[in-house]
Amino acid sequence: MNKEVVLHCRGIEKKFKSKSGTEDLHILRGVELNVRGAEIISIVGSSGSGKSTLLHILGGLDRPNGGKVFWDDESIYDHKADRLAELRNSKVGFVFQFHHLLPEFTAVENVMMPALIGGTSQKKAEKRAANLLDRFGLSERLMHRPSELSGGEQQRVSMARALMNNPALILADEPTGNLDEKNTEAILELLFELRDTEDVSIVLITHEKDIASRCDTLYSLQHGILQKEG
Repeated sequence: MNKEVVLHCRGIEKKFKSKSGTEDLHILRGVELNVRGAEIISIVGSSGSGKSTLLHILGGLDRPNGGKVFWDDESIYDHKADRLAELRNSKVGFVFQFHHLLPEFTAVENVMMPALIGGTSQKKAEKRAANLLDRFGLSERLMHRPSELSGGEQQRVSMARALMNNPALILADEPTGNLDEKNTEAILELLFELRDTEDVSIVLITHEKDIASRCDTLYSLQHGILQKEG
């Protein structure tokens, strides 16, 4: 198992203005986290605890007010927006509670998108996208649009898209939140398979303790402070 640290954050702080604008809401307080290769960590916390905010910061989507985030020892927020977007597209895959598939495009076209943005040829991108969808049991759904897919199928397309550029890290925000028990188990099995067969590291946000406890390491986020459990 690859034990190199692929994601490291140090002293992450995040504040938002209250609705009245008269005070700062301190969402994250000095968060420290290491994620190693082929490791799945879970983060649990109550609604509004800052889990999604933390995930967005870890994924280069939202700058912290203080602290550093490193991907492979590279401090990501030292870069300008364009360079950060390039790094994010090549190094990180995202899976959200809502699939965020583009409705006018087919499954294979949606999966191809990150590779095309990164400059991969149409032919090469289409071949890899089709292979990923086949791996996820969707070989008969390549030309279906999101509205023609079930919820579980939509989420598997989303996962295939996340893997399109062979990222070392996947950030998953409540990926099973809208799924029934059968589809939840199918998605979790795919995540664990990725860890075991491709050394992919995964940060999983969930509110379900039974799911979180199956991961390699469990953290809780309370009052802006991230703590390891167990």
